[in-house]
Amino acid sequence: MAVGWLALQLSNSAFVVGLVASVGALPVVFLSMHAGALVDQGDRLRIVKVTQAIFLLQAVTLWLVTLTGFVSIPLLLALSFVQGLCSAIEIPARQSLFIQLVGRDDLQSAIALNASGFNLARIVGPALGGLVIARFGIAWCFGLNALSFVAVIWGLLRMDVPAPVARAAATMSEVLRQSSIGAAAGVRYLLQPGSVRELLALVTVGALFGGPFLTLMPVVARDQLGLGAGGYGALLATLGVGGLTGALLVAGPIAHRASRGGTMMAAALAFPTALVAFAYTTRPLLAHAVLFVTGVSMITFNALSNGILQLMVEDRFRGRLMAFYSLVFIGLSQAVGSFAMGALANALSAGHAIAMSAVVLMGASIITVRRSSFWRSV
Repeated sequence: MAVGWLALQLSNSAFVVGLVASVGALPVVFLSMHAGALVDQGDRLRIVKVTQAIFLLQAVTLWLVTLTGFVSIPLLLALSFVQGLCSAIEIPARQSLFIQLVGRDDLQSAIALNASGFNLARIVGPALGGLVIARFGIAWCFGLNALSFVAVIWGLLRMDVPAPVARAAATMSEVLRQSSIGAAAGVRYLLQPGSVRELLALVTVGALFGGPFLTLMPVVARDQLGLGAGGYGALLATLGVGGLTGALLVAGPIAHRASRGGTMMAAALAFPTALVAFAYTTRPLLAHAVLFVTGVSMITFNALSNGILQLMVEDRFRGRLMAFYSLVFIGLSQAVGSFAMGALANALSAGHAIAMSAVVLMGASIITVRRSSFWRSV
């Protein structure tokens, strides 16, 4: 919440807000599949511990440079790039760790509960962030964020999962060669004709044309709804309430139902519909109502598609599936989607940019419902 607001304060440009988001996604675009191949061969828990420690250092640095007044757009871009570099490795490692913790039978519920925690943070974080900015300044949002990593790392240190089979030490060139071979094999597996490819295609369109609306939310909040940092935080919190509701529905009554595919496709249609409504809303109260629906449908689709995909693929490709998933949701969504949406918003308006992207997503969802059958059997 604070990074987007800070970028807007420093630049007063929707294009720069999108640029900050996209630069952090570039490493995910170029390194995710290689990272996924490494994750499939390595100690996933150890990888997550190391990358979370680097996230802590990045968060502390952002806090200090903002507190001392040395923050600038170039520095913000550099710190965003570092975060993206770690995310390229951490996301597939963490996501593919779930099945080791809970097993196949509870995987869908675990993914949904993880999403509920994420959205609970979206409720508390932005609301707290708005208060902190108003009372103490934006730097202390980054300070509290840095402090939160202590809890994350403490939790990771308490986890105990079976260690992977020890492998002989390899040279760096051999590691790079094996990761390249593994990445290519993973791409071939995921893109072969079938249900996995069809669902991944819809997920990709959703990430490119749906997810980037979050990048423009500070612009919509300030310029279209007339809100300050506190109001922007409240909008994100409402989105989080909707997301938490959707995640808990997936974790509970939807997780083990035969109609998960139908529910997923209903959410895929509802999400862009809600985005179009949000794009042209000028009243804050109505914006909150629409964002609640947006949050429910977005997280319902994301949680169900994630779980269904993980159950579709072979275990040996799970890390690379999650790498592709992060490549799409973090990499392409931010590096391409956020950049393009920021440029479009700069040329037209934030509302028009969100609406045009939502129409494309709506078309892809309708095509999938009509031409694909995989969702009827999951």
